[in-house]
Amino acid sequence: MPILNEVLDEGFCMNVYTPPPESVAAGSPVNSHNEWDPLEEIIVGRLEGSTIPSDHPVVTCNIPGMAARAQALAAGFRFPKFMIEPAQEELDNFIKVLESLGVTVTRPEPYNHKAKFSTPNWSSRGFCNSCPRDSMLVIGDEIIETPMAWPCRYFETHSYRPVLKDYFRRNARWTSAPKPELTDELFDPNFTLPEKGEPLRYILTEFEPVFDAADFFRCGRDIFVTRSNVTNAMGIDWLRRHLGEGYSVHEIKSRCPNPMHIDTTILPLGPGKILINPEYINPDELPDMLKKWDILVAPEPDPIEDKILKITSMCGKWLSMNILMIDEKRMIVDPHHTNMMRQVEKWGFEPIPAPFLHYAAFGGAFHCATLDVRRRGTLESYF
Repeated sequence: MPILNEVLDEGFCMNVYTPPPESVAAGSPVNSHNEWDPLEEIIVGRLEGSTIPSDHPVVTCNIPGMAARAQALAAGFRFPKFMIEPAQEELDNFIKVLESLGVTVTRPEPYNHKAKFSTPNWSSRGFCNSCPRDSMLVIGDEIIETPMAWPCRYFETHSYRPVLKDYFRRNARWTSAPKPELTDELFDPNFTLPEKGEPLRYILTEFEPVFDAADFFRCGRDIFVTRSNVTNAMGIDWLRRHLGEGYSVHEIKSRCPNPMHIDTTILPLGPGKILINPEYINPDELPDMLKKWDILVAPEPDPIEDKILKITSMCGKWLSMNILMIDEKRMIVDPHHTNMMRQVEKWGFEPIPAPFLHYAAFGGAFHCATLDVRRRGTLESYF
């Protein structure tokens, strides 16, 4: 694709996405109904301009252990090179793997996330473009920009706007959910993480609808969601009403004490096959429709011994589940997670190894780092 280089402040270089001249076409380039149809086009995140997220309770309540303390102290600064460089190397390799599999890879613009912005009620700096799965939800030929609860992610989708406009010109539907105010009324000032055995509670109130797309997964006409510290009941209801009678939205009960995003808790691997986290999901509490599927229990994750990776990771140990399906048989998996690699082979899948451990410092792994825009398939009901 044509690229124009532009220099921003602080010597930051931005590659401006220029759509090809054939952008206006008859069919929509966006078509994705589930997590497993043959993958044709995907958006992959970027690390350029990444900034440590702002010190806000809705951010720190979901970052584990020492990483939360480090994040609070360094909020608003650039991520250091010793974190960026190995993650960038992994990301570049991941893109090469996707392209070698015949997948079209689309990227957002690099963006200066250190720039400060404000609303009438608060100010913040940004975060990064690492995880397009959070800020946009693809339902069929529609891309929905989500109303995220982290203030530092308020304008994150602006870096994807050239891509979104290109898709729109080629007949994709493009929707933005109501932009949240993110005032203090949305957050419980007395929130503390529940202790073991205590009922789940969430930092979000029902002041306004907020949700991250990564709290949902798609199975054709049925959409599944876990409520979390970035997705409230009002946000789930907004999506349910928006999608209308053609879809059903089902809530899944999670036992995660600090829930944020569904793709390390439960994820479909194909029609009739669902991968679950044994710590967070009780099979007896699944929606009845999913109990009829083959329930595949994720193996214990291989431990990560590297102290730097432990300190810098924004994610928990179950990131081993954060895989990306290429089709119903092939999936991309981090080779560090040998237990997962062996187990999926026993289940009849073909794991494609790609190292990705350093990307956890920026919020996820393969599923988080991508947004599948087009899969070869049609809208179906699997239940």
